[in-house]
Amino acid sequence: MQKKEKSKWKWVVQAFCLTFTLSIIMSYITTNGISNLNIIPAVLILLLVIFIGIITDIIGVAVTVADESEFHAKASKKLKGSKTSIILIRNASIVANICADVIGDVCGVLSGAISAMIAVKLTQNYGLPDNIQFIISAIVASLTVGGKAIGKNIANKESTKIVSVVGFLLSKIKKEK
Repeated sequence: MQKKEKSKWKWVVQAFCLTFTLSIIMSYITTNGISNLNIIPAVLILLLVIFIGIITDIIGVAVTVADESEFHAKASKKLKGSKTSIILIRNASIVANICADVIGDVCGVLSGAISAMIAVKLTQNYGLPDNIQFIISAIVASLTVGGKAIGKNIANKESTKIVSVVGFLLSKIKKEK
């Protein structure tokens, strides 16, 4: 097997393990946390999970369409985060996979689980019909898909700004030189 193909398979295994681990951790936290909450805080957490999925999708798209040359000019001026932005762009397929697929899909699964728990709470606490879950699921799906559609448009138009912000924030975390 060639080195490049081994590298692809290595990433597939890493993405699988990362997704599995994140799913277990986030599912455990949200399931145990949501089950003890009232409806309003549960809905707020649901909206936060949907928002995280949308934001990470925006980042994934922005990194794939951003122009690396713009960041070389910024790096030459020693603008904080520029080097990190270049690294993100050079690794766009992995960054997009982590943001849009790993985190985005985990958020999608979590939002489905949380919405189901909210539906159960609504039927138990307020005597609403069991099929309220279909309406809640449709609302969650619509918010997610609609938000990601708007986000992709923003990411395409504002990729440089988005990657600059992400690069800056990550450079703060990793102390870029």
